[in-house]
Amino acid sequence: MKKLWKGNEAVAEAAVAAGCRCFFGYPITPQNEIPEYMSWRLKEVGGHFVQAESEVSAINMVYGAGGAGVRAMTSSSGPGISLKQEGISYIAGAEIPCVIADMMRAGPGLGGIQPSQSDYLQAVKGGGHGDYKVFVYAPASVQEAADLTFKAFDIADKYRNPVMVLGDGMLGQMMEPAEIPAAIDPATLPVKKWAACGHNGGKQRVLSSILMNPDDLEEHNRKLTRKYEQMAKEETAYEHYRTEDADIVLVAYGIVARICKAAVDMLRQAGIKAGLFRPITLFPFPYGQLVKLADGGVNKFISVELSCGQLIEDVKLGLYDSKNRPEVGIYARVGGNVMKPEDVADYVRKGKVSSSWIK
Repeated sequence: MKKLWKGNEAVAEAAVAAGCRCFFGYPITPQNEIPEYMSWRLKEVGGHFVQAESEVSAINMVYGAGGAGVRAMTSSSGPGISLKQEGISYIAGAEIPCVIADMMRAGPGLGGIQPSQSDYLQAVKGGGHGDYKVFVYAPASVQEAADLTFKAFDIADKYRNPVMVLGDGMLGQMMEPAEIPAAIDPATLPVKKWAACGHNGGKQRVLSSILMNPDDLEEHNRKLTRKYEQMAKEETAYEHYRTEDADIVLVAYGIVARICKAAVDMLRQAGIKAGLFRPITLFPFPYGQLVKLADGGVNKFISVELSCGQLIEDVKLGLYDSKNRPEVGIYARVGGNVMKPEDVADYVRKGKVSSSWIK
């Protein structure tokens, strides 16, 4: 049954439904409702909530709980995610499954608390040190935020990798009808034979990300890379909207993609064949779908984003292998400002595509 949920609270309840029993966090706007909700909800299901003394402590607590085989989670926003980056790299290196929610705010620095998408590169390119990747989901609605958070725990366990649910302040604060996936009993989950959950007469397990021998570390990186390639092959997700006969395609994710859908409808009414391509997984990014659109006749792509040209980097990278050479432009608002559908439609109507977001 659908209920009216705030985005942040839907993420939290979906995590509980997925079997999350440990949450470690630290308050920062605009994601505070997630730890607030977890602080009382986890007690009801026999779980554990800890408000850590810092974001650095929180992510290392996730390392410990995840390494013990428990479904564990943390959440934050831009500056807090920055502080967690060392721990995220360690978790990825040690192959510990966990889920991280990032409700983006404007930056750089402390910036502001309004919606933004300026954590894109930090999330999808690995904001910490070393060669690693975080699997990244980008929900566009409260319902999808719940569904993808629930699924994120399965993906994390399947690949033994951190998974990020990347939203923004608008998605976290807005309210929409949504249905939380049916709850599972954590006791029914497969036993994690690799986890450090007590000897019980068995072999001692040490979960570490340090490998001092260069050959061993190189082989470990090869193993991780093969895993990321498998993710790209099996888990890439995306949405097409009115792209079948489109001449120009908007590329957007998250809440901006919803704005772009309305803009596409406006443009279609004006006789302009526009469409929308929405990546649902930002890593792995659906590069191949952009190539298919370009080779199928789309001659203009516009990255629509709440950042100073971050998503557009992957749009250009995806189109590098296309037989055609379509124009690639950007329409952006930053600082916490959010575009309206009319703004996007007007930009397209002008017909001049610019690769710079600066007006």
